[in-house]
Amino acid sequence: MSARVMIVEDEPELAALVADYARAAGHDATVFGDGALALQAVRAEPPDVLVLDLMLPGLDGVAVCRAVRTFSTLPIIMVTAKVEEIDRLLGLETGADDYLCKPFSPRELMARIKALLRRSGYVQPLLTVDAAGQRVLVRGQALDLTPSEFAILAGMARRPGTVFSRAQLLDLAAQDKLETADRAVDSHIKNLRRKLAAVLPGAEPITSLYGLGYRLDV
Repeated sequence: MSARVMIVEDEPELAALVADYARAAGHDATVFGDGALALQAVRAEPPDVLVLDLMLPGLDGVAVCRAVRTFSTLPIIMVTAKVEEIDRLLGLETGADDYLCKPFSPRELMARIKALLRRSGYVQPLLTVDAAGQRVLVRGQALDLTPSEFAILAGMARRPGTVFSRAQLLDLAAQDKLETADRAVDSHIKNLRRKLAAVLPGAEPITSLYGLGYRLDV
């Protein structure tokens, strides 16, 4: 399962940019522009990491952070538009795990998110599916897949450990109207194994079961 990153930011363009980078890194990103609504969402279903802007309508970032700390230890990155504000925030002991000043590099933010997730004990899944971007990422690295290969691997990844017959995999591949033969599935599996082996040397995540089909173990 992808890491769930909640972005609380009232600048729509910046929020969308950060969300895009988070999804490209293989995370599941949600955006809130209001502190009170974000706090409700955290209470209902805590994310794996919270990116929290200081200046928000309604509850500001400090209030949200302090409220979250009354019931959760989830990693929090506080974002502020003023360098001098960071010293004040540190003095307030808000409970945030990290601070970042605007304007910031989205890549730096992704690196800090990765570091916080690692420190919190989060284990990055071996394989994640970015449906919006039509990509499959292995440990954050996107595979170069054809549409049919993506359809097959994404379908198997949604049900790991399940045995798929050639007919079922053909149905997945046929969604792009390009596949017509059973043997095409075997060809795609061969290519997928080769591409997976390039980023996972020594691993064999796709298993053949004689007379039954194929299974993805991740």
